[in-house]
Amino acid sequence: MILISACLIGLNCRYDGKSSNEEFLLEKVRNGEALPVCPEQLGGLPTPRVPAEIVGGTGEDVLSGTAKVCTSDGRDVTSAFLRGARETLYLAKLVKAQYFIFKQKSPSCGCGQIYDGTFTGTLKCGNGVTTALLLREGLIHLSTCVYQVGDIFKYLI
Repeated sequence: MILISACLIGLNCRYDGKSSNEEFLLEKVRNGEALPVCPEQLGGLPTPRVPAEIVGGTGEDVLSGTAKVCTSDGRDVTSAFLRGARETLYLAKLVKAQYFIFKQKSPSCGCGQIYDGTFTGTLKCGNGVTTALLLREGLIHLSTCVYQVGDIFKYLI
């Protein structure tokens, strides 16, 4: 089983209330091979919501308590991001997920690159909070590139 960011299959759960629609991933959900999740909604945040970024580190640092997640208007939403990460991990264990495909650059789901906490569109190396937790727990991240994922799925499912 694979967890997929819900915003990648047409659910309007991004911070701005939008989504994308990756038909190949949607088909995996229809076939029961993947479960859509939105860690930020699972953490109790509304949609749409004020943009948030990790300030003072990465998702790993948020998990260790040395960084926080703040909105562009200065509100600390770290607890919601941590709750969403824990709920996503719970679902991963419940469905025995081994892999996940998440939206890039997100403070929850980003893998490899996230926004730097200045709300200027600048990227830095690092993972989002949920991605950091899932990787720590041994799940494997797959790229959101549909062509790459298509090749990978041949071997996984």
